[in-house]
Amino acid sequence: MNILFVSLGCDKNLVDSEVMLGLLAQKGHQMVDREEEADVIVVNTCCFINDAKEESIQTILEMAEYKKDGSIKALIVTGCLAQRYKQEIMDEIEEVDAVLGTTSYDKIVEVIEEALQGHKTLELTDIDALPTVDSKRLVTTGGHFAYLKIAEGCDKHCTYCIIPKIRGNFRSVPMERLIKEAKDLVEQGVKEIILVAQETTLYGKDLYGEKSLHILLKKLCEIGGLRWIRILYCYPEEITDELIQVIKEEDKICKYLDIPIQHASDGVLKRMGRRTSKQQLIDTVKKLREEIPGIALRTTLITGFPGESQEQHEELMEFVDEMEFDRLGVFTYSPEEDTPAATMPDQIEENVKEDRQAELMELQQEIAFDLAERMIGKEVIVMFEGKVADENVYVGRTYMDAPNVDGLIFVETNEELMSGDFAKVKITGALEYDLIGELIS
Repeated sequence: MNILFVSLGCDKNLVDSEVMLGLLAQKGHQMVDREEEADVIVVNTCCFINDAKEESIQTILEMAEYKKDGSIKALIVTGCLAQRYKQEIMDEIEEVDAVLGTTSYDKIVEVIEEALQGHKTLELTDIDALPTVDSKRLVTTGGHFAYLKIAEGCDKHCTYCIIPKIRGNFRSVPMERLIKEAKDLVEQGVKEIILVAQETTLYGKDLYGEKSLHILLKKLCEIGGLRWIRILYCYPEEITDELIQVIKEEDKICKYLDIPIQHASDGVLKRMGRRTSKQQLIDTVKKLREEIPGIALRTTLITGFPGESQEQHEELMEFVDEMEFDRLGVFTYSPEEDTPAATMPDQIEENVKEDRQAELMELQQEIAFDLAERMIGKEVIVMFEGKVADENVYVGRTYMDAPNVDGLIFVETNEELMSGDFAKVKITGALEYDLIGELIS
C-alpha cells in the first residue's frame, strides 16, 4: 500500500509519526509525499493550543475529500486531537475510518488492515501506557539530526495546559531502550540527537527513584559517531548540579538549554501553577551562565494570561531586557477547555494579547541582533544542512541553534559540502536572527 503521512504539532509528535512509519515500512508499505499517489492517509494531530487544533481539524477535512471522491481507500487520525476528541471525530467526519489515541500508535499496522477491510476502529490504550516497539524508526528530519523522546506525559498540571489529560502522567522511557534507539539512529547516519519530552529534567525519577538525566547523557556521550547532543524542555526548577556538571564537562553536549519559563511576574506564575519565582529564575540563569561559559539559553513566554496587568507585562519586558536570552519565543495565551485557566476571571482581549506579544518580540529582536553582532569575529563549529538554490551558499547551524526554531548561519564557499558535515567557520556578519560566516580552511 502507498501511505501518506501528515505529521502536525511538536517534535514529540514527530517521533510517534516516525515510529509508525517504521512499523509500516517493516510490513512492506511504501511511503509517498503526494495525496494523489496515496492509498491510505494518516494524519497525526496536535491540539496544544487553539491554532494547532484548527490546523488539525482543517487537515483532516482536507484529507477527507480524497476519501469522499474515492481517491484513497482509508483515512486514519492519530495523536493528541484524536485522543481528546475521539468520539466527535468518529461521529462527525464519516470519512475517518479509525482513530488512534496517543498511546495506541503501535497498533497502526493492524488498524490500517482493518480499515481496508471496511471496519471502523476506535483504538484507545490506557493513557498511562508506554508502547514498546521493536522496529526501527523511519527518520524524516533529513537524516543528520533526530529527536529522541525520553519520557511521555507530564505531572506538572500548569493551569493553562491540557497535556496531562491527553498524554497522561509523566513516565520515563527505560534507559536501555533509549541507548539502543540512539545507536540505531547513529547507524542510520544521525550526527545530532535532540532530547525531548514534555519535561526532560525529571527523567528517571519515576523509574530509578532520582532524576537521572545526567546519567543518560553520560551514556549517550559514549556512542561513537555521535557528534552533538542537545537538550530541550528543561523546567528551570528541576535543573540539578549534576546536570550542569555533565553539560559543562562533556564535549558532545551542546552548551545550549531550552528552559520554558512562561512568565516572570510572581503573581502570573502563581496563577499559571508554575513552581518558580522571578528571583529563582534570575538565580538559575545566573548560575547556568557562570558554570557553563558561552551557554546559549532559549525560553518561551505566554503573554496575555488571565489577570495579567499592564504592570505585570512591563515587569516581564524589563526581565527580558535584563536577562538577554539568546533565543526567545512568545505565545499569546490560548484558553483551552477543561483547564482551570479557561474559566479564570479577567480574560484578556485578543488585541491586547497581540500588542503585548508584538512588544516582547520587538524587544527580543533588538537583543538578538545585538547578541549576533557580538559574535562577529568569533570562530564556531557549524553543522551544514543544505545549500541555497543556484548559489554557492551553504546553510548550517551552530551549537546555539536548534533546528526549526532558532537561527541559521550562511556560508559562501566553492568547496563541496554535504548535509551533516561539520566545519569550523569564522563569523563575519549578522542579520536579525541569522549569521554570516566564512569557512576556515
